[in-house]
Amino acid sequence: MVEEKDILIVGAGPAGIGLGVALQKISARFGILERAKTGASFRRWPQETRMITPSFTSNAFNLPDLNALTPETSPAYSLGREHPSGREYARYLEALARHYELPVVEGTRVTKVARLEGTEGFLVHTNRGLFRSRFLVWAVGEFSFPHWPFEGAQHGLPYSRVRSWGSVEGQQQVIIGGYESGIDAAYHLVMLGKEVMVFDPKAPWKRRTGEPSLDLSPFTLERLQKALDTRRLSLVELGVERIEKKRGGYLVHHTHGVLQAPHRPILAAGFGNGLEPLEGLLEVTEGRPLLSEKDESTVARGLFLVGPKVNHHQTAFCFIYKFRARFPVVALEIGQRLGLDTSPLEAYRKRGMWADDLEACCTSRCVC
Repeated sequence: MVEEKDILIVGAGPAGIGLGVALQKISARFGILERAKTGASFRRWPQETRMITPSFTSNAFNLPDLNALTPETSPAYSLGREHPSGREYARYLEALARHYELPVVEGTRVTKVARLEGTEGFLVHTNRGLFRSRFLVWAVGEFSFPHWPFEGAQHGLPYSRVRSWGSVEGQQQVIIGGYESGIDAAYHLVMLGKEVMVFDPKAPWKRRTGEPSLDLSPFTLERLQKALDTRRLSLVELGVERIEKKRGGYLVHHTHGVLQAPHRPILAAGFGNGLEPLEGLLEVTEGRPLLSEKDESTVARGLFLVGPKVNHHQTAFCFIYKFRARFPVVALEIGQRLGLDTSPLEAYRKRGMWADDLEACCTSRCVC
């Protein structure tokens, strides 16, 4: 038996739920497949981790909450938190799915996607059978997929596998990667009284470009200063090339030599992409999927990408407030091809949640 849909969304995180709401607004016939539970990746965040972007109920002034996925909702209102935890944000996602009556099918893992020969559409293989759809939207996040950037990286402890920083053993810790997740890990470990070294040759803690995808957030910079004030944090502008496991510890080979670490180094150098089931359906260059200006695959018509892997003109749509602005773009394109009334999507444009002018919308203009 093959279940048929006009549209299938894979992933019930922020990208999948957010696009699902947009499609619901135009009365599209779709389904959402989720391999675990709605918001599963957020449920797996370290207990102490918080959203770096602040939530505030400012919708009445036409300024949607930065962490909201629709023009009408606000995590600040729902959760009463400025910087929600992962589990709290998962509750917001569940609330959206209930309120908008989204057709989420949990416990459904996609193993393979194939194009239908001689017609438009896709055959989606899952642990619960086959699905066929004319359009496929890949909304799988990054957090659940470890990234192994160098030889011996498997000896390290990926950030995504830490459930609480209080459970990390050892007084001395080495962290590889100095962007958001790396500094988040360093802050919590330092506040627990540990001595921490962070390795990153690009020194993100020094960057001031005005582009949030490159610079550390103000929330992170504030906590970084608190950690530095303890004098238990060292920031090292060197790249790690290899980790070697030895009796009694680990050898961290960096560009200027070798450091002996008594405990597993923590890997905070990014996440994988989860695109493996789409092999042959996306053109990927330097780890970045190539997309049309409607976020459609350049080699498989009808396959769309939403979420943090969307990238245009060297601009990464890697935060919720960025990639949510592409939901109406994708929903409009699919809705028009299906002959649906897409006028309800104008609510996104009125609330500033529609980024269809890629060159105008995404250039930093901060003068001070």
